[in-house]
Amino acid sequence: MTDSKVMLVTGAAQRIGAAIASVAHSAGYRTAIHYRSSEKQARHLVSVLNEKRPASAISIQGDLSDTTDCLAIVADCIEQFGRLDALINNASEFFPTPLGHIDRQAIDKTFSANVYAPLFLTQAAAYELRRRQGVVINIVDIYASKVHPEHPVYCASKAALAMLTRSLAVECAPEVRVNGVAPGAILWPEGDAALSDASIAERLKQIPLQKTGSAEQIASAVLYLCSDDAAFITGQILSLDGGRSL
Repeated sequence: MTDSKVMLVTGAAQRIGAAIASVAHSAGYRTAIHYRSSEKQARHLVSVLNEKRPASAISIQGDLSDTTDCLAIVADCIEQFGRLDALINNASEFFPTPLGHIDRQAIDKTFSANVYAPLFLTQAAAYELRRRQGVVINIVDIYASKVHPEHPVYCASKAALAMLTRSLAVECAPEVRVNGVAPGAILWPEGDAALSDASIAERLKQIPLQKTGSAEQIASAVLYLCSDDAAFITGQILSLDGGRSL
């Protein structure tokens, strides 16, 4: 048990992050569930996973906009589990920034979560990942290369993350592989960003497969890129979008 691989997933308390952590756990990973404010959801997920396999999951709180917290998150994971084999940079900020309403705060908030945090987390984890011949997977977006109306800051941040993924693949080679997964329509936005039924129907028309994907499919892609079957893959970004990017 203490020798099993360890995966740290950021933003893992719910949605896609929780699916990644759960699928990896089912595959034998010990999992570190990072969260910022979703403590209740994170603790619940940890409890569920530990019921399946005792002492196999932990939660780690941290603000990814704080570089010191990024260092502490990685250090805490390694201290509690004794190793780190896979870093999954899933946490993300997503909100509209229409032209005329963009300010520096919106830019800083988006880039801190979507670009700076993956960079500083990878930098903090690089030594341990090299020791373990580990992997880094960044959750990008098809909007890294496509325009999403009224979301120029978000699109720019994901485009930066896509290039960062390729750059880190070179910087971390040959010991560490760095890849990305770019989801399309998987889970519709919630809260203030929620879409109307008409908007959802219109977006489905733009997907050749005429359906959404699932968080579990994203998790399976992440797990594949972490596996020995993908041992000769680095610097690549896999799109799971039902053909939307075509």
